[in-house]
Amino acid sequence: MEALEIARWQFGITTVYHFLMVPLTIGLGLLVATMQTLWFRTGREHYLRMTKFWGKLFLINFIMGVATGLVQEFQFGLAWSEYSRFVGDVFGAPLAMEALLAFFVESTFLGLWIFGWKQLPRLIHLCCLWAAVLASVFSAYFIIVANSWMQHPVGAELVDGRARMVDAWAVFTNNTALVAFTHTIFGALAVAGAFLLGIGWYHLWKRRADGIDRTTTSGKVIAGGGKAIRGRTDHRVWLRSAQIGAVVALISFAGTALTGDLQAKLMFEQQPMKMAAAEAACHDGTGFSILSVGDLSADNRDSQNCDDIVAVIEIPGMLSFMANGTFDTEIKGVNTLVPEYQEKYGTTIPDDPVYGERAGTQVDYVPVMEVTYWGFRIMIGFGALAAFAAFVALWFLRKGTVPRSRWVMRLAVLGILAPFGANSAGWIFTEMGRQPFVVAPNPDPSGIDGVFMFTAAAVSPGVSVGELIFSLVALTVVYAVLLVVEVRLLVRYVRGGVASAMPELTEGSKNDGDDDGVSRGKDDGDVLAFAY
Repeated sequence: MEALEIARWQFGITTVYHFLMVPLTIGLGLLVATMQTLWFRTGREHYLRMTKFWGKLFLINFIMGVATGLVQEFQFGLAWSEYSRFVGDVFGAPLAMEALLAFFVESTFLGLWIFGWKQLPRLIHLCCLWAAVLASVFSAYFIIVANSWMQHPVGAELVDGRARMVDAWAVFTNNTALVAFTHTIFGALAVAGAFLLGIGWYHLWKRRADGIDRTTTSGKVIAGGGKAIRGRTDHRVWLRSAQIGAVVALISFAGTALTGDLQAKLMFEQQPMKMAAAEAACHDGTGFSILSVGDLSADNRDSQNCDDIVAVIEIPGMLSFMANGTFDTEIKGVNTLVPEYQEKYGTTIPDDPVYGERAGTQVDYVPVMEVTYWGFRIMIGFGALAAFAAFVALWFLRKGTVPRSRWVMRLAVLGILAPFGANSAGWIFTEMGRQPFVVAPNPDPSGIDGVFMFTAAAVSPGVSVGELIFSLVALTVVYAVLLVVEVRLLVRYVRGGVASAMPELTEGSKNDGDDDGVSRGKDDGDVLAFAY
C-alpha cells in the first residue's frame, strides 16, 4: 500500500466514525429543546422527565462527538498538507466561523444549561439550550459550506497554484451547500426520531413484561399508578417519546426524499460521473436500475468499458426524472463521460513534483462503482425501511402501548441503526463518488477555470507509509475504545430509564397527579446531579 491509499483509509475511518455522532447530536438536540419548551409552556411532569432523560443521552453523544471531531482538523495538517495549502484561503472563513462562533456559542450555552437547572430562571435556562442547539446547526452549516466547495467550487480563482476566495457570498450561498445542509438536517432528525422510537418502544415493552401496564379485552391500556418512578407519568414519558419519534421519522423521510431529489439533480449537473457510477450506467439512457448484475470492479474498467453490467430490475424514465424532471431525456453514461473528462482534465496525472511517483500515471475518472452503486441504494433503502417502521409503530402505538412480543421489541431497537446506516452510506457515496478529485472541477462554462485538485496531489509529501500506518492503527484502536465507552454509557442510562437522569426520584417523588413540573427529593439541591 502507498501513502495516498493509507491516508484515505485513515481519513475515511475517522470521519465516518465521527459522523455517527453528528446527526444524533443535531437531531436529538432539537428534540430535547422542543421537549423542554413543552415543559416550560405546560408545566407537565412527563415533559420534564423526557427533557432530562433524553438530554442525558444527548450530552453523552455530544461529548464523544467533540472528542472524535478534533482529530479531523489535525489530519488536514498532518496527512493532507498539500490539500490544506490548496483550499486554505477558501476554507479559512467557514472553518473559523465554525470554531470561533458556532462551537464557542454551543459549548458555552450548553454548559450554562447543564449546571443552570436550579440557578437560572426557567426561560433563561430554556434559551440557553436553544442557543446551544441552534449553534450546533450553524456549526453543521459551516462545515457543509466547506465540504460543498470541494464538490462544486465557486467564488474563487486560481492564484499561484492555490485557490483564493474572491466572493464570500458565493461560497456561503453555494447551491450545493444549501441543498446538502437541508438534506443533512432532515437526516439528523430521522436518526433522532428512530432513537426515540426504539428506546421508547423498549420501555413500553418492559413495563408490560414487568406487569406494570396491562390491557383490557377492549384494548384499553391501564397504566400502573401511584408515586413510583414507573407509574403513570413514566408511561406517558415513553409513549410520548415513541410517538414523537415516529412522527419525526416520517416527516424526516419526506424531507430527505425531497431534498435528496434536489441534490441528485445538482449532482447530475455538477458531477455527472458520480451519478453515472451510482447507476453503473455504462451507456446513455433514461432508466433507473433497482438491481444490476455484472463486474463493477476497477479491473473491468481498464479499457473504460463496462458493457457486461446488466440491469435486472429497472424503472424506465426514472433516471431521467431524477436528473432533470423529464422522463425521456437520455443521461450520459460512463463510456460517454470518460472521453469528455479526459479532454477537459487530461489523461494522466500532471508531471509536477507535488505528485511524486504518481506523476504521469493514468487517471481513472470512474469512481469505485461497488461503493457508489451500493452506497446510493443502501442510503435510499435504509431510509425507506426506517420510515416504514415508523408508520407501523404509529399504528401499534395508537392503543397506548406496544405488543408483548420480545422479537418485535428487538426489531424496534435494532431499527435505530437504519437511519444511521442511511446517513453513513450517503456520506460515503458523496465523498467516494468525487474521486479522483479531492476538489472536483466546476463543469459550468461560466465557472472558475483550473480550480480543481486530484486526490493524488493532496497527501502530505513528507509523511512516510510507516507513519501513516502507525497513526491509522492508533486512531482506529482509540476510536474502538471510545465506541465501547459510548455504547456502554448509552446502554446503562437507557436501561436505567428516567431514574438514571433524575436520581432524586429514587429518594422520593411527588404524586403523579401533582403535575406542576417540580420534582423534589434528597438530591434536589445538587446542581451536578443532572450533569453526572
